[in-house]
Amino acid sequence: MSTTIHPTALVEDGARLGDNVIVGPFCHVGPDAVLGDGCELKSHAVVTGHTTLGRNCTLFPHAVLGSTPQVIGFQDAPESRLEVGDGCVFREYATAHSGMPKFGGLTRVGDNCYIMIGAHIAHDNRIGNNVVMANNVSLAGHIEVGDHVWFGGLSAVHQFSRIGRNAFIGGGAIVVEDVIPFGSVVGNHAKLSGLNMVGLKRRGFDKAQQMQIRSAYKAVFLGEGLFRERLAKAAEDFADQPLAMEMISFIQAGGDRPICKP
Repeated sequence: MSTTIHPTALVEDGARLGDNVIVGPFCHVGPDAVLGDGCELKSHAVVTGHTTLGRNCTLFPHAVLGSTPQVIGFQDAPESRLEVGDGCVFREYATAHSGMPKFGGLTRVGDNCYIMIGAHIAHDNRIGNNVVMANNVSLAGHIEVGDHVWFGGLSAVHQFSRIGRNAFIGGGAIVVEDVIPFGSVVGNHAKLSGLNMVGLKRRGFDKAQQMQIRSAYKAVFLGEGLFRERLAKAAEDFADQPLAMEMISFIQAGGDRPICKP
C-alpha cells in the first residue's frame, strides 16, 4: 500500500513521509517533520517542529508531537528537536515537546512506548523503550526514564528526576525524588513502597534474579546504620551481582534529586 494523505490534511512542503504512511482527516504535518514507514496519523493529529518518528508509530486524534517547550520567552530554533522510536502509540491528546538548545535540544522517546490519553512528555526528557504512561501522566522537563517503566494514571514527576528501569509509579503519585531501578513508589509525595515484583515476574526475571534484587534492596534500605554506610557495604557485598549493582550504582551516581526512600 502506498502513502495515503486525506484531502483535508495539510502536509507542508519539506515534510518527509516514508512508505505506507497514512495521514488522516484534518491532520497537520509540518515542513521539518519526518514520518517513518508505516506510520498512521488518525484525524486531527499534529506532527510539527523538527520531529522524527520511527517506523509504525500511531497517533490518535488530537495527539500533538514536536511543539516548542513550555518555557516563557523560548524562541524556536532548528536545534530544538524531538525523536520518537519505532512502534510508539500516542493516544488522544497526548503531547511530547522538543528540547531546549542550551541543554542539547533533544527530547527522545524510545521504541514501543504506549502514551495514553492526555499524557505529557516535556522538553529534554529521555524516555527508554517499552515505557507505558497511563492517562494524564505528566513528566516535567529533563527527566530520564529507563526501559519498561510503568506510570499509573494521574502521576506526575518533578523536573530533573531519574526513574530507573523496570520501576512502577503508582496511580496519582507525585514523584519529587529519583526512583531506583526495580522500585515501586506510591503517594503524594511519593515514597518507596518496595520492589516492582509483579513487573519483574512478567518480564521473565527468574527467582535467583529476583532474590538478588530483593537482597540488595533490604541491605540498602532496611539494614542497620546510616544510609551511606549501608550503601557502601552493599557495594562491597554485592560487587559480583550485576542486578544488585545496577540498583546500587544508580544510587551512587546521584543526580539533581535525592533518592526516594521508604
